[in-house]
Amino acid sequence: MVDLRKKAGPLIQAPAIELDALAHGRHGDPFRLLGRHLDAGETVVRGFFPGADSVSLISESSGTLDMQVIHETGIFEVVSKTVSDNYQFSVSRGGQDTIIHDPYSFDTWLGEMDHYLFCSGTHQKLYERLGSHVTQIGGIAGVIFVVWAPNATVCSVIGEFNEWDTRTHVMRKHESSGLWEIFIPGLAAGLKYKYSIRDADGKHLPYKTDPFGHAFEGPPGNASIVHDSQYEWSDGEWVAAQRDELDLDKPVSLYEVHLQSWRRDLEGNSYSYRELAEHLIPYAVDNGFTHLELLPITEHPFAGSWGYQPIGMFAPLAALGSPDDFRFFVDRCHRAGLGVIMDWVPAHFPSDSHGLARFDGSALYEHEDPRQGFHNEWNTCIFNYGRNEVKNYLLANALYWVQEFHLDGLRVDAVASMLYLDYSREEGEWIPNKYGGRENLEAVEFLQQVNNWVRGAGAVTFAEESTSWDGVTRGVDKGGLGFTYKWNMGWMNDVLDYFSEDPINRKYHHEKLTFGLMYAFSENFILPFSHDETVYGKRSLLLKMPGDAWQQYANLRSLLMYLYTQPGKKLLFMGGEFAQHREWNHDGELDWSSLSDSSHQGVLKLVHDLNGTYRRENALHAGDCHSHGFQWIDCDDVENSVVSYYRRVPETDDHVICLFNFTPIVRRNYRVGVYDSGSYREILNSDAHEFGGSGIAGSSAYVVEEIPASGKPLSFTIDLPPLAGVILKPE
Repeated sequence: MVDLRKKAGPLIQAPAIELDALAHGRHGDPFRLLGRHLDAGETVVRGFFPGADSVSLISESSGTLDMQVIHETGIFEVVSKTVSDNYQFSVSRGGQDTIIHDPYSFDTWLGEMDHYLFCSGTHQKLYERLGSHVTQIGGIAGVIFVVWAPNATVCSVIGEFNEWDTRTHVMRKHESSGLWEIFIPGLAAGLKYKYSIRDADGKHLPYKTDPFGHAFEGPPGNASIVHDSQYEWSDGEWVAAQRDELDLDKPVSLYEVHLQSWRRDLEGNSYSYRELAEHLIPYAVDNGFTHLELLPITEHPFAGSWGYQPIGMFAPLAALGSPDDFRFFVDRCHRAGLGVIMDWVPAHFPSDSHGLARFDGSALYEHEDPRQGFHNEWNTCIFNYGRNEVKNYLLANALYWVQEFHLDGLRVDAVASMLYLDYSREEGEWIPNKYGGRENLEAVEFLQQVNNWVRGAGAVTFAEESTSWDGVTRGVDKGGLGFTYKWNMGWMNDVLDYFSEDPINRKYHHEKLTFGLMYAFSENFILPFSHDETVYGKRSLLLKMPGDAWQQYANLRSLLMYLYTQPGKKLLFMGGEFAQHREWNHDGELDWSSLSDSSHQGVLKLVHDLNGTYRRENALHAGDCHSHGFQWIDCDDVENSVVSYYRRVPETDDHVICLFNFTPIVRRNYRVGVYDSGSYREILNSDAHEFGGSGIAGSSAYVVEEIPASGKPLSFTIDLPPLAGVILKPE
């Protein structure tokens, strides 16, 4: 083991003014005064022990030496001919003696390469160097603390171990990088801590939590907690199988979940990560979803933000358990065959005084100019993507969740707000880029790097991007942003608008069903019915549907079948799978009692069967991102509000036919044009009795006739059920 203990330096006579600064926590370089120093063949050792009655130095070379008080606040000193490296202090307070190693006797833990990579924004293991880490130096166990605060004059670690005294553990500053560090022997995992920082003018700032903290205390304390993971993973088979070459032709059906409000116990408490592993995982698996997509579970002080205003970017939400409890949850998901995606928020951060905002008294993580560094709409700060150290913080954070928690992907929130300098700003409220444009060139470069790093680690990325930005899912090497998938917000808005119309009026809005196919293959799309569509007066999916109760359920069933048969991967927010009535409430839980009603059971059964059919039928997923995977049969039957189309496995004959009647009128003997002779059989019908429908069905087989229809040489007839969709497969 390399001994990194601090090398003894020349003896420094401590001027009174420096001792006063040290005693009052204003000295920015305590290593100059404290610890062991040599001069003219003698050794002086100094230590700071506020409230100590007496202090002795214990050394192999000099034995036990009494130390003298040189400042009334508790600065002690001893001079000796020899003091060996591994000395200790015996500190007496109130009749109790404590033996400790000297934090100021250790050399730097950081290497030159750490400083270089951090300053260049390329340190992929930055989370292993910054923050707090249980480690050993020279065979002595303790905790190393490292924080970035380049404009601070003093930075110290405070916590339970030093009674939150800002004077006793002032850190060493590295001027080249702005990093501060200190190794405190004898500390262990589980201790709460914060950073005490004085700004460039020496003013004390509000205590800060650790930007790289791996665990947090919940509000109102909001302290960081030293964490040392002991988790042993058991998902090696899953990770090896999933992180091969990206396959866009696989089925992807995401169940979007806000973990705190999915289900609660009898006392009204949210399920913990381990309880969710017991209940949520089998529920999602039994209903056929391929992945869970979690609303942000990074530490956040305000529950009403749903996690979209994070403070602890490196810490799973403490309210649901420890970091290792979350590892357990992900591990169990993988062992059950369920992928895990997490919403990730690099677009903005809250201005809470204990967080990143003006961290060292300057606009460190954000821009100084509010036209660049502040979201007026969200009352949050904006990251400075052009600063290497800030980029590295975010890039390393993305890798952290993939590598340390085995997440299968990250969904990046509010990408549009990052891409456009004038996002939600009026004239004069934003600063153009160097070419005079509105594009945030630094954010573009950052997003490209994120996608390269995350994809390189074997995970996928999703963009919640609501504009027509070109190439969101195009490769970085081809000039794109490099995301794997993009949320199709236009399709979602059009389809929900169409379904909210009374069926008698739908013929006047038919283009809302068809327009999305004009650009469906311009990106690799996710079709999202997300949490954003079930809050703030937008009503639940069920109550968006027009008509009486029967029509509402029928409309919802046809909407869900339309989702699962359209090209694009699928996302459904929790509660939508069983037709929850009310809007989502983050302070409560889903209306599980509604599943005692057969109508809700029917919708859940349909989602179960839709997921199964989507995964089982290659034609419904293999062409999700290929134009050859979709073909209209008839998109022009406006008067009947009927659409029909093929879903195909590209370059094969494997296909299914999808038929939809968006009126409450049964369309008897409706003729469907096809290319192939033979017959078709029904594999799913949203109007079936088992789903709560009317049970209108045709024959067991639909025989193709030599009668042209819809520009096709052949056709067959079918009775189309009301407000329903039908999937047919060739016999």
